[in-house]
Amino acid sequence: MSAPLLHTDIAIIGGGIAGLWALNQLRNLGYSAVLFEREALGSYQTIGSQGMIHGGIKYALSGALSSGSETISGMPATWRECLAGRGAVDLRGCRVLSEQFYLWSDGGLQSRLSSFFASKLLRGRVQHLSARDYPAPLRDRAFRGQVYRLLDLVLDVPSLVATLASRQREAIFPIDWQRAALRLDSGRATLALPQCTVAPERLLLSAGTGNESLIAQLGGSAPAMQRRPLQQVLVKHEYTEPFFAHCMGGNPSPRLTISSHRCADGAPLWYLGGDLATQAVDDTPQQLIDKARRELRALLPWIDLGQSQWRTLRLDRAEPRQSSLRRPDSAYLGPVAGVDNALAAWPTKLTLSPDLGDALVAHLRSQQIQPRHRPDFSVLGTAGSVPVAAPYWDTLFS
Repeated sequence: MSAPLLHTDIAIIGGGIAGLWALNQLRNLGYSAVLFEREALGSYQTIGSQGMIHGGIKYALSGALSSGSETISGMPATWRECLAGRGAVDLRGCRVLSEQFYLWSDGGLQSRLSSFFASKLLRGRVQHLSARDYPAPLRDRAFRGQVYRLLDLVLDVPSLVATLASRQREAIFPIDWQRAALRLDSGRATLALPQCTVAPERLLLSAGTGNESLIAQLGGSAPAMQRRPLQQVLVKHEYTEPFFAHCMGGNPSPRLTISSHRCADGAPLWYLGGDLATQAVDDTPQQLIDKARRELRALLPWIDLGQSQWRTLRLDRAEPRQSSLRRPDSAYLGPVAGVDNALAAWPTKLTLSPDLGDALVAHLRSQQIQPRHRPDFSVLGTAGSVPVAAPYWDTLFS
């Protein structure tokens, strides 16, 4: 006997930030949406994020705002509305690590940054600070650069994932791909499970790097995916002052990005990104750790981290393929070629998750897909049994 059909408005595969955001926004609008995750919620790319919700300034340092930085310029305000419970997704209860992010330069870049940040395009989005307002790690008398405050914020990503999941636990289910499969019938995708076959009006693939194999399961040739690798450094130490900042070097992108976190045992940790992470993907872990030590000695020689432990983390950022592997300028949502009801999504960066959610809602409305089905998800088994991924600063140092 064939498995019964479970009709739903939306089925989402992938429980990272893209899938969880979409699940929350759609269910808040009355859609019957259900999410399936193979491992833990937020695994890999989401839990590996530094948590920065930025407005694109760090991508505008070539001297002019790009379409990408224009797209994300309003994102910090959008996220703050959600954190206050007034946005499309309710993020009340999510832990904010910092309400501001800093950018600092050495003396050689002072004139360039001063003229750039004085431009009308950026007025009101960047504040030049006097020495008394510097973050604690830059208050040493040996510091000779300039410091700017950006209208960005930093979230605790495990808290973000847990908050999104807690709002919709009844619609989140584990999936075992040894016993499940995507099927294509008369051009429409369904999800075959042991208990039933899920027949959605729209199937959303939001599984990060996993989208590639999911699209292949459906026989689709597009959209094509690219991986932009990076290798970040984590240093667990004894310096107690938090620090959330970019250091600008000679490139338009940050030379070094530092975000502060706390390990499960309470010890402080710096998570290091920027050019350090993107330009050393082929280094061995020890080579990159040595490079990170040199960078911190060169840029912050007055800071004593005390007893420290060092680890590296390799991650692939999954994105729609671009020419020359360029960084995409906005969130991506597009049809799976040859499948009438399947969409592939990549937010391309954490901060653009609301943009992706809005694009999904706009697509549904343009296709006249309104909330329709009222499925009984209990047939799928025990809801809410998918755990939240542990942060890398706990697993790598355990």
